[in-house]
Amino acid sequence: MFLVIMSSMLWMIGCSPFVDNNQIEEISPVILWSITEGAEGKLRISTLVPPIYSEPKKILTQEVDLLKEGGKDFNLSYHREVKSGQLRMVFIEQELAKKGITSLMNTLFTDPDISQRLYIIIVNGSFDDFIKNQIKTQDVPGYLLYRLLKHYEYKKQGDMTIVNLHQFMKRYYSPYSDPVAPIFKVDKENFIYEGTAFFKNDKLQTNINKRNEQIFQLIDHNHHLKVLTIPELSITMGNVTSKTKMKLNLDYSTLSLNVELKGRIEEYRGKGDIDNLDQLAVIHQQIKSLFEKQTTELLKKMQNSEVDPLEIGTLTLGPFSKPMSEDEWSTLWANVKFNVTYELHIQPLTNVRK
Repeated sequence: MFLVIMSSMLWMIGCSPFVDNNQIEEISPVILWSITEGAEGKLRISTLVPPIYSEPKKILTQEVDLLKEGGKDFNLSYHREVKSGQLRMVFIEQELAKKGITSLMNTLFTDPDISQRLYIIIVNGSFDDFIKNQIKTQDVPGYLLYRLLKHYEYKKQGDMTIVNLHQFMKRYYSPYSDPVAPIFKVDKENFIYEGTAFFKNDKLQTNINKRNEQIFQLIDHNHHLKVLTIPELSITMGNVTSKTKMKLNLDYSTLSLNVELKGRIEEYRGKGDIDNLDQLAVIHQQIKSLFEKQTTELLKKMQNSEVDPLEIGTLTLGPFSKPMSEDEWSTLWANVKFNVTYELHIQPLTNVRK
């Protein structure tokens, strides 16, 4: 009777009768997992231990059927209990992401020990080889990667797409939006940002190159770019801000996208004279035409890949109309035409010698 009463009281106050042993000397909180495709449909999971202690670092790797099984098996092969409560980054192999990651995301999303601010990163190459090489010279390579992501997440500087678990799942469950994630090219020596990966539901469909990445950052929710390079015109612009307006016509057949772009020319290596107002006007027109062309190409790439990371489908919602289904929007999106316009407000290069 006493046990029943105690159990009821613990349940009522939200406490578990099971208490974890979190003695600091006996546990090893991990901050990253690397997940790749193993043999025969299994998952190959790796983590770095210990993440911060001044002890020799090493990579633990398990090939398992289930994600949680990997976490359990880490404990059986290491002298400390590996804890996922401080997990901050999950690196998922590109090939595995192409096959679908619903089960992985759901397992992470429903684990009360794992923060919703967990960063989701797609990698093209062997992340394990990179970490193995880094621990030879770096004391805290995992923490340095975390600071990298944290830095570019702050105030959405626009240089990188940074996505956490909550943001990924929010887009995943929306009928008018598709998830995105950053993709990095990685090898033994390097960890280099490639661009943004576009998902259709839980499967990686395509990713964009650096040229399209700049355009995506500008039109995705009014971003800011510190540096916008335009090698086709030998121009670099700085402190670029954008304000994007999108509108679908009444029968949803045409998307009008207008981008108001502000910034200043910080570098020019072309043959024109940008101090000459007539020539500067020509350069403005060249920039405008180039951006309109590149933005249209990017929208068509999204359309051909059947993804809507810009949440254009939300433009179909109205206060007095029934929301269309995800399938209805997908069918419409495949046939939408684009009308892209740019308005440029560019300050010229000043205080320079001819």
